[in-house]
Amino acid sequence: MRQGVEIGGPVAQFKAFFRLHWTRGAAGRETPEWVWHFAYRTWLLALLFKLLGSSWDESWHFKFLRDDLAPPHLINTLGTGIAVVLVAIHTFTGMAATRRSQRVVQSGLAVFLIAAPLDVINHRVNGLDLTAWSPSHALLYLGTALMIAGLIDGWVAAGPRGPGWTLVLGSLWVFFLENTLFPNGQQEYGTLEMTSCMPNGVLDANSCYAERELLEFAAQQIGRPVDYTAIEHFALPIPSWVYPLWGIGVAALVLAVAAKTIGKAWTATAVAGIYVLYRAAIWPLLVAGDFPPSTVPFYLVFVGLAVDLVRRSNLPHLAEAAVGALAVTALGYGALFVQEQLLDAPPTAWWSAPIALVGVAALWAAGRPIAQRLNA
Repeated sequence: MRQGVEIGGPVAQFKAFFRLHWTRGAAGRETPEWVWHFAYRTWLLALLFKLLGSSWDESWHFKFLRDDLAPPHLINTLGTGIAVVLVAIHTFTGMAATRRSQRVVQSGLAVFLIAAPLDVINHRVNGLDLTAWSPSHALLYLGTALMIAGLIDGWVAAGPRGPGWTLVLGSLWVFFLENTLFPNGQQEYGTLEMTSCMPNGVLDANSCYAERELLEFAAQQIGRPVDYTAIEHFALPIPSWVYPLWGIGVAALVLAVAAKTIGKAWTATAVAGIYVLYRAAIWPLLVAGDFPPSTVPFYLVFVGLAVDLVRRSNLPHLAEAAVGALAVTALGYGALFVQEQLLDAPPTAWWSAPIALVGVAALWAAGRPIAQRLNA
């Protein structure tokens, strides 16, 4: 019977799971390999729906004021619905999860489900939220990050080893990286939004990607006409030091942990490269659908490369942290500068490089004792 379930399709496995294993159990309960794979494939599907919905949603909000029941929200909600069902299944059966991973995933879903209505209330009270960096949005990212972190923890601790183990773990890390870098989309879409409003270097609000209704709403929020200041406040309201510190410094730390957990050569480069490839692939799709595009963070591949080169050097931990921070800062900021010259990139405060250097070194050095404490 087990073999038949393994070779059956998703529907057959779904039916078989409820027929054979739908009983209450504690987290960490013995789980057949096919159940692990079925559960995590379904999780990857849920995260894919959330990824596609959120990618379209960010572009949508640089074009339309209309928000309720927007198609991107419906796609994202489908992913959330699948996640809710999966958490309920893990919680009831205790299967395909460890005790810690289940708690982390449950906490992430709780944060997300609390944040979602708070975000709706925020929009109703304060008007359309025009930045990806708002508190209610931050809670949505945090909830998603906790869910993915719990999945990673469970898969690393107890997921069945085999040909698919690395593929599942790598996919989860790509989703985690995308969720982490999602707020930077504010600047990546915003910089091209400003360019669209400035044909031949002269402001023309009628040429903006954003509809006039959205530009007028954004201008009214700060009590101005639709002028350069109002459009810039809508498109690029975030200080220019945030983008590189988050896109290089924080991304490097995520990639370093991904490389450590997966343990394969060139892991960080691969995870960063797959994320960049996705961003490059949706660019023409958005343009074809008459939606605003964003700049693509090509420089991120060099951040991943820096992480991999340092990890391959087999340095002592503190030396690795120092050299890693130096390599990430040099290659990351250098690649971002080249991208700015050759293509497009958001406004960047280059003086933030020393801050990134110190921050990455300190947090990289703290990674090992933090991991030891969590696993104690």
